[in-house]
Amino acid sequence: MTLILKTDPYRPDPEIIKKAAQVLLSGGTVVFPTETVYGLGAVVFNEAAVAKIFWAKMRPPDNPLIIHVSSLEMLNEVATNIPEEAFKLIRVFWPGPLTLILPRNPRVPKIVTGGLETVAVRMPAHPVALELIKEVSQPVAAPSANLAGKPSPTRAEHVIKDLYGRVDVIIDAGDTLYGVESTIVNILTKPPSLLRPGAYPVELVEEVLSTKVHIPDFARGLTEASLALAPGMKYKHYAPETPVILVELVGGDLGLLVERVISIATAELNKSRKVCIVASRETLKEYSELALKGAVVLDIGSRANLYEVAKNLFGTLRLLDELSCDVAVVEGFEEKGLGLTIMNRLRKASLRRVTQ
Repeated sequence: MTLILKTDPYRPDPEIIKKAAQVLLSGGTVVFPTETVYGLGAVVFNEAAVAKIFWAKMRPPDNPLIIHVSSLEMLNEVATNIPEEAFKLIRVFWPGPLTLILPRNPRVPKIVTGGLETVAVRMPAHPVALELIKEVSQPVAAPSANLAGKPSPTRAEHVIKDLYGRVDVIIDAGDTLYGVESTIVNILTKPPSLLRPGAYPVELVEEVLSTKVHIPDFARGLTEASLALAPGMKYKHYAPETPVILVELVGGDLGLLVERVISIATAELNKSRKVCIVASRETLKEYSELALKGAVVLDIGSRANLYEVAKNLFGTLRLLDELSCDVAVVEGFEEKGLGLTIMNRLRKASLRRVTQ
């Protein structure tokens, strides 16, 4: 039986925080909101509790977890030999959606790190998450609170659908702020490497470090990494049950993108399939004739506001399944700023990519 506790996201109920903290301290699992997505937490130093995360999510054991801390003192409990470049980023971006790869403190069980000698650490900005970690007074390991491979949860209803009965407590504090996970940077490499684009565009990290950050193909969602130094690098992620055909934007030619979406959607409609089109607000009207033929057209947000698109992304992917779509044809975005994050998620979620 899973206990569901509701609280205000900005003024968390102290009694709910205490109750959830006691569950964590007794070796249980608690789902809580962060500013990115909902996380499934257990105390880092309790190996049996951490193992419950992998069981609940059906997560591969070599896929590391992100450790959440509420202070720099707590950071030192999980990481060691922290380079100055990391502190440059911490001073600017913490609390916030930036995860750093750092040397593992030997106290951290290897079940948390996927057997690696590095840890992925961040300090969340959500009041509920911060108050919960402070109350526990220990670092909390917390990947996204969804079944492995599914779209990450941005509201408690998503968690309930995936994990009810598999976790001890779910704290419901409404929608998350960013809707996509944290940006993950390996600060131990020269130059630093982007392991997962996220809620902070990599360009912001480059500004603080005054250096370019290496962006490997797996961070663009084009390949899988052979070794998972952080979540999102290996294995299928973010995918709904509905097959997704991603039509990529090439050379900024929005007209050509729309033509290709219409062509693919028309072919699928001719097979008597229920087709869903995920489109930007700027192109919705271009699919009006397909809508008259039975296609479902979903507005994911404006190309002029990629924060809106990112926030709506996982909810829209989950909606495809709720609508019982046979296939979804999804517009791609330019890989700048949050566009890189959006394309990473869409590429990993897609069954097929069309690159024109």
